[in-house]
Amino acid sequence: MFNRLKEINSRPEPFQFYTANALWTDEHTSQMMLEYHLDESVDLSSRNKEFIERSVKWIVSHFGIDRQTAIADFGCGPGLYTTPFAEREADVTGIDFSERSIRYARETAARKALDIDYVCQDYLEFETEKRFDLITMIMCDFCALSPNQRKKILTRFHSLLNADGAVLLDVYSLNAFDQKEEVSTYEHRQLDGFWSKEDYYGFLNTFKYEEEKVILDKYTIIEKARTWTVYNWLQYFSPDALRKEFEVNGFKIEEFYSDVAGKPFNSKSTEFAIVARKLDK
Repeated sequence: MFNRLKEINSRPEPFQFYTANALWTDEHTSQMMLEYHLDESVDLSSRNKEFIERSVKWIVSHFGIDRQTAIADFGCGPGLYTTPFAEREADVTGIDFSERSIRYARETAARKALDIDYVCQDYLEFETEKRFDLITMIMCDFCALSPNQRKKILTRFHSLLNADGAVLLDVYSLNAFDQKEEVSTYEHRQLDGFWSKEDYYGFLNTFKYEEEKVILDKYTIIEKARTWTVYNWLQYFSPDALRKEFEVNGFKIEEFYSDVAGKPFNSKSTEFAIVARKLDK
């Protein structure tokens, strides 16, 4: 028991383990994630309905989206952004490796008679001959990627964009990082049964990596038949750090905002968004 508890409370190296599939492809947790996505009143898996409507309006206006605009939404989920983009007659592609979310998005597109190309795939591996004017990655998905994964995705963005194409994404700021604290908790049916339909106990260890500006929420789920662990990594950024990361991968950041609805940048915000333009390498 001592050794098991020691293992549960052990601190891994930053981004040592990657378990995103446990959230998005597991039969039970993918259903729970979809329900959170579709709850219009909360900002958990996705933004609330009012914010999405406001951000879509700003994105359409800022980028001049019309039937000539090709958009790829990386991590599209159940189509909360791809659907309204397509309703503005844009040529839309959505990529997500949650089969359940993609199925819901396709059903929505069919019901609304929208021609949206949905791809059920890990977006780190997504390839196509198609080229895009705008790539979006919303809800701080970029923060969940390791440095190597971020370099890979930015290289992919660069190759998939038309000349002068743009990227819009949001990230967590260092203000949010400073507000985080290391904690350890133990709870029966942690998160109200989120992790399993079976009975279970859940440990949560939150680790803070000061030098790397990374937070890990490490969930250890103990069921009668198995014990498994989910590692939820988040990278936090300063504007300068994000700018450098984009510049070395062939982009120029045009503007910083406080969110993807175009709110003016505030240095005290816990999140911020960027518009970056592709440069010729």
